[in-house]
Amino acid sequence: MLVFPNAKINIGLNIVEKRSDGFHNIESCFYPVGWSDALEIVRSEKFAFQSDGITIPGDFSNNLCTKAYQMLAADYTFPAVNIHLLKAVPIGAGLGGGSSDAAFTIKALNDLFLLNISLEKQLDYARRLGSDCAFFIENKPLYCYEKGDKFEEISLTLAGKWIVLVNPGLHISTVEAYSGVKPRQSETDLRELLKLPLSDWKSAVKNDFEESLFPKFPVLQQIKNELYKTGAAYAAMSGSGSTLYGIFQEEKDLSAHFKECKIWQGLLK
Repeated sequence: MLVFPNAKINIGLNIVEKRSDGFHNIESCFYPVGWSDALEIVRSEKFAFQSDGITIPGDFSNNLCTKAYQMLAADYTFPAVNIHLLKAVPIGAGLGGGSSDAAFTIKALNDLFLLNISLEKQLDYARRLGSDCAFFIENKPLYCYEKGDKFEEISLTLAGKWIVLVNPGLHISTVEAYSGVKPRQSETDLRELLKLPLSDWKSAVKNDFEESLFPKFPVLQQIKNELYKTGAAYAAMSGSGSTLYGIFQEEKDLSAHFKECKIWQGLLK
């Protein structure tokens, strides 16, 4: 079975408070985008995990795909598999690439072996692997809160808009990103702000990480400025960085503007 775990962006990201378990409560809209890895899962005599493309740090036993397999194998009986991941979505880039790989592993195993795992149980498995893994189970625009693992439906659609994602190659760890933020309650409900016209988001919809990370990594501010200069209706950093994105009303080719960066361009659905 071959699937294509896609990335997501954060549209707005408020860091509301630090939790007693060390995590933070957030408010954000997660929106799927087309930048994807490729994940192949086939029956095998014994379990194996392999990866190509972008180098994944750490031992394969700690990879989220491996953990997803082991978690389901502990509760269900099905054959061993060989998992082959072609990694294309940058790591530590605020795009949820690793979380998507894990969630798509759960969904693929469920489909491949007809395990009939309910949606709620798939969400529960995904939450055990990471805060934003569960989003990729349904993989549609959602308002996310608490650790980013609780969801509400949102009527937002950007279908037909053009998005450009720009990654300068910086790896910003979650710990580093959160160390610079000061949690605070939001003055205005993000869900209400996202009802504004796209052209009004620039002054209203914020990512709290930008305030501390832009001075530390000036290239991030430079990329955001360039996205606006080239006509973006809205531009922001995704997650805790380091990817910036611009949303455009019409198709743009910005390859020449970000020659030193990884870039993905395409339509939103």
